[in-house]
Amino acid sequence: MIEKRSYTVDEAKRKLEAYCAYQDRCHKEVVAKLTQMGMIPLAIDTIVGHLIEHNFLNEERFSKSFARGKFNHKKWGRNRIIRELKARDISKYNIQTALKEIPDKAYYKTFDALAKKRLDQLTERNLYKKKKKLADYLLYRGWESHMVYDKVNELIK
Repeated sequence: MIEKRSYTVDEAKRKLEAYCAYQDRCHKEVVAKLTQMGMIPLAIDTIVGHLIEHNFLNEERFSKSFARGKFNHKKWGRNRIIRELKARDISKYNIQTALKEIPDKAYYKTFDALAKKRLDQLTERNLYKKKKKLADYLLYRGWESHMVYDKVNELIK
């Protein structure tokens, strides 16, 4: 049987400071990490309070960088970003603030480029199946349905 290492509160604080400094984290991730480390609820509350006080943990900063990163790198739409932030228990205010990080012009330009790129990759001959595959792909990525269906009808006739 493998023995689980136990941490003092100070050791856990230092470990979590490094964890949060490496990359922005949300409260849920930090609490999960502390729970995984075997910390008791009182210690978790103390450490989370310390991390917030010393600005290692900031949900607004996390949500902004999350939205920017997922949009710029993974080409996610607003719906997917909202869904993922909600899954991390981010407040409605922080989600709205994060979405302001994505400029409208860049949003529509990225959507257009992504739809065209995906259409070029599709080899389906049947027009209805091709439309469905393109729409499903864009919807899965979190793009708004009205945009998706307008673009599918514009590209495939």
